[in-house]
Amino acid sequence: MMRYLINGKVVASESPDFAKQLAEVYGSKNRPLCLCKENGVEVYIAKLAEKTYIIKRMPNSGGSHSPECESYEPPQELSGAGQVMGAAIQEDSTEGVTTIKLNFSLSKSASKPIINNGSEKDSVKTDGSKLSLRGALHYLWEEAGFNRWTPSMAGKRNWYIIRKFLQQAAEGKTTKRMSLNDVLYIPEPFSPEHRDEIVKRRNHHLMKLTNTQSATKPLMLMIGEVKEVGQARYGYKLVVKHLPDYHFMMNEDIYQRFCKRFDTELEMWSASDSIHLVAIATFGVGKTGVASIEEISVMTVSENWIPFETVVEKELLDALVNQKRRFIKGLRYNLSSSSPLAFAVLTDSKNATALYIVDPEVSDSYLEELAELRDVSKLESWVWNILDEMPDLPEKNAMIPQTN
Repeated sequence: MMRYLINGKVVASESPDFAKQLAEVYGSKNRPLCLCKENGVEVYIAKLAEKTYIIKRMPNSGGSHSPECESYEPPQELSGAGQVMGAAIQEDSTEGVTTIKLNFSLSKSASKPIINNGSEKDSVKTDGSKLSLRGALHYLWEEAGFNRWTPSMAGKRNWYIIRKFLQQAAEGKTTKRMSLNDVLYIPEPFSPEHRDEIVKRRNHHLMKLTNTQSATKPLMLMIGEVKEVGQARYGYKLVVKHLPDYHFMMNEDIYQRFCKRFDTELEMWSASDSIHLVAIATFGVGKTGVASIEEISVMTVSENWIPFETVVEKELLDALVNQKRRFIKGLRYNLSSSSPLAFAVLTDSKNATALYIVDPEVSDSYLEELAELRDVSKLESWVWNILDEMPDLPEKNAMIPQTN
């Protein structure tokens, strides 16, 4: 439970009148203080749809909060966020609006469909001025809080929760002069009893893709859990969970490159029923109402919906969850695999601790960049060379309640 100083009054986040207090202060210059530290840390109030108000940390202030605070954020340079914040992602706390710049199109041109490869380039770092498709997914995932974990979250994440908080994360975000929520489609949980209502809402949301006379056809952004990728009667299709009657078509070219680019993710997903595969794709709808994918990227997530990239990462992720640790998982955004980042930051150790996984086959330049990253962050470090047995994790801070 968090405590805030609002209009000179200390209010707990679970207080019955918390929402009322936020509504009264919203729009004023009197910013609340998060009381995770003795002197408080300034935060601001954002307004979502349906007159919902939430607390948000001030831009670039995540490190000012206590590690156990919900608003705490590890140094951005430890993940791919540091490359894109302020450039591809521009926050305006005064207006409560965030502008996102994308490096993929939301309209259909004459060019061939392409696989978005998550900005995997030969260079050490890629362009941080615009978000890749994978970068957009990582940003929304982090904004929704699904890269954070506390033991109390166990068993509480399902597609209903994932969708709800992803939509909430898209509130107040604009891209290409459009509201992100207007161009974002996330399937709602399917229920046979409510099939007709669900289909009606879906068709209404997608209507803008077919109800246009323009030569340039608009595209939308889809986020969904993959159920199947395989052959259709003509070409190939992506089947998304909770959409039993609506599939996304892929031509042979995009399908073959999809399988080649994401062979690691597909192999891990196929090998374990506990792994979810989440897709993000741009798509259009033809006159016949058939949806076709233009660009696509995927990420693997654990049974608790926490992203990971390799089997070794999954092993460490499972160890953290099984030992009931609190942590924030680092996400790559636009960074290529040749750039190091912290696997996660432990927030329940005596001091916040950055966790690193090192493959001995990496280059000398990678190790040099990693050493610089560890030094610049000023956080304590834990390093696992994967040729060795996993070291013991830093001890928990006895001052932090272990039930949260």
